[in-house]
Amino acid sequence: MKYPPKHHQDNSINHMVDVIKTYPLATVISVSDNSPLITHLPLIFDNNKLIGHIDIYNPQAKLLKDNNEVTILFSGPECYISPSVYGTTQLPTWNYIKVHLKGTVEAIESKEALKQSLISMTEFLEAPDHKYVLEPDNPRLDRNLNYIEMFEITITHWEGKFKLSQDKKPSDTQFAREELIRANQESIRQFLDKVF
Repeated sequence: MKYPPKHHQDNSINHMVDVIKTYPLATVISVSDNSPLITHLPLIFDNNKLIGHIDIYNPQAKLLKDNNEVTILFSGPECYISPSVYGTTQLPTWNYIKVHLKGTVEAIESKEALKQSLISMTEFLEAPDHKYVLEPDNPRLDRNLNYIEMFEITITHWEGKFKLSQDKKPSDTQFAREELIRANQESIRQFLDKVF
């Protein structure tokens, strides 16, 4: 049997870009001396590349340049699916949306490009209400430019993992979809009540 099952793979670049744009916090993985370095950073999809920024003191910063290879993971909604939500007899499962990417990374040295990129990222993340605008003449922005490095990832491999009960009857797939929505809303509230 081929793994992962074909019905849980989504090869649509548009679907994967939708995940990246909706859930931009990425897990960025580099490897140095057989040891992974992992950082969670928002990445912005632009012209088939991913743009990001990292603190210069982060040990992974030195690997985000020189055409080094990186693996990037984006996570969409996920949850446990109880057999009780289906209309037919099933086993328990876990549904999720993930995007796995590989790419090569280059540092962008220009402070002007970094400044504009930070402004553009803020604009993207503030959408659609734009309650805050990062102004180019913000003195705090200028003071921090020396502590941030900008990088650009050229994507070399795309893999969409959309495990959404596609192998079930259409009515059960719909029940699983409704549970994914309900469970995510409820679990976020319960989790935040515990930790925040």
